Amino acid sequence: MMDAGKMDYLVAFEQPMKVDDGHGGKEQGWGNPVTADASFRFLRGGETVQASRLAGKQPVVVTVYDNSQTRAVKTSWRMRDQRSGEIYNVRSGPVPTDDRQYLEFTVEGGVAV
Repeated sequence: MMDAGKMDYLVAFEQPMKVDDGHGGKEQGWGNPVTADASFRFLRGGETVQASRLAGKQPVVVTVYDNSQTRAVKTSWRMRDQRSGEIYNVRSGPVPTDDRQYLEFTVEGGVAV
């Protein structure tokens, strides 16, 4: 079980969508943010993780509360750290924790979105 005090990040999951370009047309953008309190666990372990880190990518497991909005997040979405503004690609998830109170996503920072 996770301690609620560990949810010390605020993140926004954003889905890809067409947005107004300001000139009467549409362009690819991001919208409909789902905000959530989150906990970050930076991966440091295995060979694949170390290779990613050497390439300037940072894999992170992000834990959020399980609700209908966070369950809707797909791997085509991106995640933004509301405090730092850093953008992460959602690589996998949502995966429920054993107690079914939280969802885990694997995200990767330092990549083109």
